[in-house]
Amino acid sequence: MNESLLSQRLLALFAAAVLLFNFPLIALWDSELKWWGIPLFPLAMFTLWAVLIALLAWLMERKPD
Repeated sequence: MNESLLSQRLLALFAAAVLLFNFPLIALWDSELKWWGIPLFPLAMFTLWAVLIALLAWLMERKPD
C-alpha cells in the first residue's frame, strides 16, 4: 500500500475514533437498557473500542499491493 494512502487511512481512523468517543455521540449509549444483562453503555464502549483496534490491526498488517 502506498505510504501516503496508509497515512491518510490512519488519520481517518483517528478522526473517527475521536468523533465516536466524544460527548454528543457517546451520550446516545447512556441509558438504563441492558442487553443479556450487560448495561448498554459499557457494552457499546468496549465494542467500539474493539472495532477500532481491529481496523487498526487490519490496516497495519495488510500486505502491499
